Amino acid sequence: MRKEKYVYNTHTLRYEKVIEPWRAKLTRIIGFVCAALLTGFIFTLISHNFFPSPKEKALLREIDYLKLNYNRVQGEMEQIGKVLGNLQDRDAYAHRMIFGMDPIDKGVWEGGVGGHDQYEQFRQFKHAGELMTSVQQQVDQLKRQMVIQSKSLDTIINMAKEKEEMLASIPSIKPVRSDKLARDIRVLSGFGYRIHPIFKVPKMHAGIDFTAPKGTPIQATGSGRVIKAERGSGYGYHVVIDHGYGYQTLYGHMSKMDVKVGDKVVRGQKIGLVGSTGTSTAPHCHYEIIFRCEKINPIHYCMDGLTPEEYQELVKAAEAANQSLD
Repeated sequence: MRKEKYVYNTHTLRYEKVIEPWRAKLTRIIGFVCAALLTGFIFTLISHNFFPSPKEKALLREIDYLKLNYNRVQGEMEQIGKVLGNLQDRDAYAHRMIFGMDPIDKGVWEGGVGGHDQYEQFRQFKHAGELMTSVQQQVDQLKRQMVIQSKSLDTIINMAKEKEEMLASIPSIKPVRSDKLARDIRVLSGFGYRIHPIFKVPKMHAGIDFTAPKGTPIQATGSGRVIKAERGSGYGYHVVIDHGYGYQTLYGHMSKMDVKVGDKVVRGQKIGLVGSTGTSTAPHCHYEIIFRCEKINPIHYCMDGLTPEEYQELVKAAEAANQSLD
């Protein structure tokens, strides 16, 4: 039963029933609700700060773990950046010192990407936005540098292959192996004016005569393609190889040819046998090198298996004025 309140009226000398206005009731109710809400908020705040729930504890542990791993990843990214920078320095050395090309431009290497703000979606977060932006910027820069470095390495690999192909193609060995020669290699007829064996007059000898028994294998002195394999009145059976890069070689007076026009050969491959066909007085291989349509001294391209001292003796023997074999 609802309690009723009475007050004593001194004027009427009677107890009168107190009737509370509805506004006072409403004010009291609102005050009670506000007090209850405030008390609940304070209690919740204290509870969250000093007595976190199991879920909140798990989230706090996860945050601590993420912070720890972020610091680790940050250190690893800095280390990767240093390694990538060192790789770029070595790349620049390879371009400058080995291949004679300009290295990667520093502006390209360290530059970014223009246009709109790529990290706008991160900046909206008041507390973590700058951190997330910083991390993403580092990741994006490393990705760009890796792409640039990858393309640069592709260029170096292609250039190295071209250099390897060029080095394999340029004549650099003797057409007859030293252990197959008939006599001491230091006794040979070299490039220059020599006494012709038949006409007995000085005549330009445009190659080197390597004496060897008939049937001794003759080898290609560099990789290339056979552009001539025929019998001529002077050279007899002879082969001409185009090595590219301006070089051609001629092998004359063969007794047999083992290649034909169009064949691709590699350095050291057998292309025929020593003979004495054509204008020749004894079995030997007449060897010429043509560079950009001009016959040059082959002695500078016969360095295989020789020490510097032996090579000097070979040069001296080739320069001696003697009689050629063709």
